[in-house]
Amino acid sequence: MVVTLDLSDSPIICRIAQLRVVQKARGLDPVQLQELKLCLDWIVNYCWRQALLKNQALKASMTNDVDWLHELCRDLDGSTTKKPGRLGTD
Repeated sequence: MVVTLDLSDSPIICRIAQLRVVQKARGLDPVQLQELKLCLDWIVNYCWRQALLKNQALKASMTNDVDWLHELCRDLDGSTTKKPGRLGTD
């Protein structure tokens, strides 16, 4: 059984929320601002990878490449259960 992680449960999303609360209350210092930028970059890379995998899965489906489709589906399932690497590009 694969347990998927809802993106809303991500520590990255929680940290963005925390930083936004601080930003609205008093503004962010340079370190916090850099952390926010890194978190946002992680989300961009995560979304880009998900879109890439979904597009490739569509291609595999359209060409009846079952082995490739299964591999892509495993990647899609795994991308929400494993810890992302640097900027979510693993």
